[in-house]
Amino acid sequence: MEEYTVALAGNPNVGKSTVFNALTGLRQHTGNWPGKTVELARGVYQDDSFRLRLVDLPGTYSLQADSPEEQVAGDFIRSGEADVTLVVADATCLRRSLHLAVQVRQMTARMVLCVNLMDEAERRGIHVDLPRLGLALGVPAVGTSARSGQGLKELCTVLAKTAAAPDREDRWHVTYEPEVEESIAAMAPLSQDRALLRLMEREDGNGQRLRDQIIAAQMGRAEAIADACVRRDNARADRRDRRLDQLLTSRRTGIPAMLLLLAGVFYLTIWGANYPSELLSRWLMGLQQPLTKLLSGAPWWLRGALVDGVYRTVAWVVSVMLPPMAIFFPLFTLLEDAGLLPRVAFNLDRFFRSAGAHGRQSLTMCMGFGCNACGVTGCRIIDSPRERLVAMLTNQFVPCNGRFPTLIALITLFFSGGATTWSRALSATAVFLLMIVFAVTMTWLASRLLSGTVLRGEASSFSLELPPYRMPRIGQVLVRSLLDRTLFVLGRALTVAAPAGLIIWMLANVHVGDGTLLSHLSGVLDPLGRLMGLDGMILLAFLLGFPANEIVLPALLMGYLQSGSLTAYEGLPQLREILTTNGWTGLTALCAMLVCLLHFPCGTTCLTIRRESGSWRWTAVGFLLPTIMGIVLCILVNGAARLMGM
Repeated sequence: MEEYTVALAGNPNVGKSTVFNALTGLRQHTGNWPGKTVELARGVYQDDSFRLRLVDLPGTYSLQADSPEEQVAGDFIRSGEADVTLVVADATCLRRSLHLAVQVRQMTARMVLCVNLMDEAERRGIHVDLPRLGLALGVPAVGTSARSGQGLKELCTVLAKTAAAPDREDRWHVTYEPEVEESIAAMAPLSQDRALLRLMEREDGNGQRLRDQIIAAQMGRAEAIADACVRRDNARADRRDRRLDQLLTSRRTGIPAMLLLLAGVFYLTIWGANYPSELLSRWLMGLQQPLTKLLSGAPWWLRGALVDGVYRTVAWVVSVMLPPMAIFFPLFTLLEDAGLLPRVAFNLDRFFRSAGAHGRQSLTMCMGFGCNACGVTGCRIIDSPRERLVAMLTNQFVPCNGRFPTLIALITLFFSGGATTWSRALSATAVFLLMIVFAVTMTWLASRLLSGTVLRGEASSFSLELPPYRMPRIGQVLVRSLLDRTLFVLGRALTVAAPAGLIIWMLANVHVGDGTLLSHLSGVLDPLGRLMGLDGMILLAFLLGFPANEIVLPALLMGYLQSGSLTAYEGLPQLREILTTNGWTGLTALCAMLVCLLHFPCGTTCLTIRRESGSWRWTAVGFLLPTIMGIVLCILVNGAARLMGM
């Protein structure tokens, strides 16, 4: 069986990764290009007569090596490791996609053009003449709709044939059809001359002028070919997109519309998670009695550690985290799939640029709502090292999924004043949205602080593509968000919650002098806690939650109950009773929410910052910056409340 290596290149948002995932399924893995932090995904497509090893290169608009992604993509294509290069283009915006295709075609004759999103182009009245397009570039052109799988089998057959074909000596002298030739006759020819390419690599003015001339010729050739091969019947879909953009991206209505979208997501999350969370809690906590009987012959300390420590902490994390995640992640993914999240980034671009940061930081911040570690890794899309570091150090200012349960629980208990279920959820949503706005504002302030001090510099420009509005694939969204996100994050939380529950139980049951280790540690922190409007046990719970934010509330309950277990907890009413018995007020809840938003990142995020920045010094800055800001803000809020007699 013949085996070939295929390099996948393409602009962002053209469906390149969709093509890759559809062909490789689960037979894929990721790894870094040697010496780079840019990841390359690799996978395998198997047919009866051939086997394709696919390498998904980073999405890029050109191969001019102006960013790590462009350099990696260009180096891989030039390296000769690939037997054929597959360039994925967007049928709805072929002009832009063909710029990269022309550049790749200049590097290699072993190329196949995949014109993706053909179904969407048809709905928009856009018709692509694939035979003429293939003749214009001198390579095979195949139309696909990767989301439905249409054309993918034909694409793989063409890839195998192209990889197996002998090299052509006349690769740069393609004969076009008369109509195409007439359209591009005025354009400067694209050259493969090695001497010219060496001159382009010079750093002086001559090299820059040659690069500019070549780029201009490439762009002109791409536009001419696209104009000759694309016909538009109507612009109905374009008019719809423009009207929606007038609402969602304008200066007047963009931000309010964005807030309404987020409010809808948060409302459905809070309203929909209450009842399932309560049912899960009752069911899981109800299993503790059979477990205790099962371990009745074991020593008390072993039974207590396993049931009261490990099992009850795990049960708490599952019952509190699973319902909100199972609602939030699918809704968030639907917004992403429909093309709305890039509009959020567009609206926040000016906001972050005014802080001396990069506009793409808004995208990495949105990723941080799911997981701060993922948000830090996502900062690789920022070209400037300075602005990338600013985005990494401030990503933890937005609450990740691990902090959502704590915020939602405290808001529901202390700040939802309605009498009915829907009104309580509405009140909680309004408060939660205010906290999110506050977190984004603090992200901006921290970015401004860093950009004006230790990371001073000018904000760079970038291209942000707004993809077309699409009907979300609800079935795929549910599967992808539940399996890839919800269960993955839950599994990671459980691996931390189980040993953390054991440690907390030991601290709460090992007596030293007249108290437990837990009470002694909380006593040390109590003066600072009182100054912040909290107590020592709350601060200790956040410290114990360093491995994962999901275990902060279980640690706090264990400390308050002093038995190292969650025996008295059966739902939110019992939780409120436990907290108020230990002196909690509305002010305490507010300060606890501020600390939840502004404190050190979790262990996974810290390690990710260290890996991405390559410096423990910057990791320490990322650890201390939100912590110090949170402490100072809580002291100010508590002092102001006391002055007003609250």
